[in-house]
Amino acid sequence: MSDQTLTPQSGLLEPPLVLKGPGMQFPYMPSPKKIVFGYDPNEFEEFVKEWVPALESEYVRVERLGGTGDHGIDVAAYRSAQGLEGPWDNYQCKRYKNALNWSTAAGEIRKMFVGVVLGHFVLPTQYVFVAPAFARGLRDALAKPTQTRAKFVAELAETSDEIITRLTAEQHQAVVQMAEQTDFAMFVPVDMDQMLEQHKTTVHWVTRFPDVQRERPAVMLPPDEPGPEEARYVQQLMRVYAERWKADAETLQLIAQHPTAGDHMRRQREAFYSAESLQRFARDAYPDGHFNAVMDDVHAIAVEVSDRRFELGWDRLQAVLEAAGVMALTETVLARYVRPLDRKGVCHHLANDGRLQWCEEGEVE
Repeated sequence: MSDQTLTPQSGLLEPPLVLKGPGMQFPYMPSPKKIVFGYDPNEFEEFVKEWVPALESEYVRVERLGGTGDHGIDVAAYRSAQGLEGPWDNYQCKRYKNALNWSTAAGEIRKMFVGVVLGHFVLPTQYVFVAPAFARGLRDALAKPTQTRAKFVAELAETSDEIITRLTAEQHQAVVQMAEQTDFAMFVPVDMDQMLEQHKTTVHWVTRFPDVQRERPAVMLPPDEPGPEEARYVQQLMRVYAERWKADAETLQLIAQHPTAGDHMRRQREAFYSAESLQRFARDAYPDGHFNAVMDDVHAIAVEVSDRRFELGWDRLQAVLEAAGVMALTETVLARYVRPLDRKGVCHHLANDGRLQWCEEGEVE
């Protein structure tokens, strides 16, 4: 058959009309690296402060000290309660339009040695230069600590840097001696890609950058017997079954043998543990409060449904579960991971917390 059609007006064959929908368009989202490159110096220091705790679990405290009178410390990471008087690491933040070079880095190193000589702090264990980009000359210098120390000491005799020239002769000599005795392997650069990967493990990542799709762990399966952490919502379910089926479903053993209640109890416990899995995933991947936000969303609708007049607790429970399955959730980074089974499980978490109740007569203790 021809790909053309005959029109009454002309009698000529024309190509058939093809309807095309508009192309899918998505807003451009800059990469995390580009976002960081756009930070001003203050915001860059705050970003570094968020990142540092991801490096060393032994840090007891991390402080941002950058500003007037910081003596060359932007972010200090303390390894003991003694702070700057004990072992600590210095994270020197340099956010410039151009790559950080040796000349600028050497000035910061001089400032650090002077700070030690003047008694502002003890020599840090490690001095980390943090910058979006490093000049090749600086990277080469930091990779050769012995040669770089000799170069630095030679420059001390010729520098016009005021932080050195305003020292007394005795102080100047103390700076030279300290530099000569210091292992320059303590001065290291940090790679921006590595920084971002490590920052991703912190709770601050989702507040700064577009969230990436994460792999949610497998859903937890309920143990054979309900544990103490399930007591309240399981008791509520038992009351529902006893109200509907009387003596045929008054104990867990009878419920397990019941043709309807047993299977229903199994599904509800699976839902509870599905929501528990979501809660643990949210706790590990995102800042506090995301799972609670889902709980609050479900509760806002479920409580209104629960307050209606029902003949049996079974009817109330089923109505609430159905409503939870179709309700809209607030668009948060966690919402995309919420499954239908999680919604049911959240209802049982709410019952476990005493925020929902299925049967009207009396509360479950």
